[in-house]
Amino acid sequence: MDLRFSHGTNIYVVRSCCNEDASDLVAIGGEHSVQVLRLTESKCEVIASFHIGSRITALAWASNAISPGAGDDWSIQLVAASFDFRLHHLTKTPSNAENIYSFAGGISGHHGKINDMTFCGGRGEDSSRYVATVSDDRMLMIWDLYPPTELPSSPGSMDRDDSPTPPPRAQPTAYVIPFSHPLVSVCSHPLTSKELVVADCRGSIFLTDWRSENDEKDRDSWRHSSIMELTEPSLLTDSSAGISVQWSGSAGWRRDAMDIIGAAYGPKFHIWDLATLQGGKPRVSGTTFPEGTHRFRWCHTYPEYFAVSSQSPLKGAVIHMHNINYVHAQPTVLSILPRPHFVRDFDFLAAPGIPRLVVAVGAELAIFPIGVDS
Repeated sequence: MDLRFSHGTNIYVVRSCCNEDASDLVAIGGEHSVQVLRLTESKCEVIASFHIGSRITALAWASNAISPGAGDDWSIQLVAASFDFRLHHLTKTPSNAENIYSFAGGISGHHGKINDMTFCGGRGEDSSRYVATVSDDRMLMIWDLYPPTELPSSPGSMDRDDSPTPPPRAQPTAYVIPFSHPLVSVCSHPLTSKELVVADCRGSIFLTDWRSENDEKDRDSWRHSSIMELTEPSLLTDSSAGISVQWSGSAGWRRDAMDIIGAAYGPKFHIWDLATLQGGKPRVSGTTFPEGTHRFRWCHTYPEYFAVSSQSPLKGAVIHMHNINYVHAQPTVLSILPRPHFVRDFDFLAAPGIPRLVVAVGAELAIFPIGVDS
């Protein structure tokens, strides 16, 4: 069943939750707020709304988020990035209303648009502690949301009711890794707590070990933190020559296979297999949107499927579905709305069953199955 939801302003970011107990949740970011939606087969319910006051540019779900559909002890936990380069830790529980903890403003954070973010603690106890962000300022920052605090030398102060005053929350701290070009996307994988896939705007993708480098005392070693660099030769050649440079792109790490990485740049998609690398070149490439691509997403429930979108309005709001087992076949074309509409962002819903896409077009969110039998 197809569903529609109106946010009220343009929707710029869509991010579904992959947690097993929260696979029916989707977060959307608009001109000034973040809404958390719970999706069922027949309705779309708003369960949290956070007013940020600035356009949302990226979202990431924490691993400890739990949907109200999983029980009474539910919890909303995510981080949002806004157009003023700030970050916002968003939380809500049955006993506490929406709470926004903002940080990373001024000189302590990014100085360019934050294009993507992800929690990066693997499946361990740090899975909801560290958040990686990438920006136009060429920086990868890994934020510790809960840095250790120094214990006071004297007992905590007392309030008027003679009860201890809880200490203020420590400001999150960041580990910074510089790159040569603006960064467009960052991906983590549930099977590793130390590696990230970082993509820049020129067609290079880096497998980066941030945690090992962070253990080094010499911070200059961060400049050598990349384990592996994946490239698409024609993109690098065009970029070096100044031809049709696309200051955009998107990469995705397949959740069921750490060796498989996909990306979309220019008019093409690319798939790398880390087990059979040949000089960092992709295993396979294919043309999908001649007018230029924007987003690359793997399907969470049927990982052999991936989808690519474009922000060009030439053909309307359209998404191309591909099957990695038949990667040279023509894609399945999913038309959402005619031109001049275009897809701002999209994601796959992580709930089991027939895969469903969640697509932002203007101020509308469209939710529909892609027609694959479970």
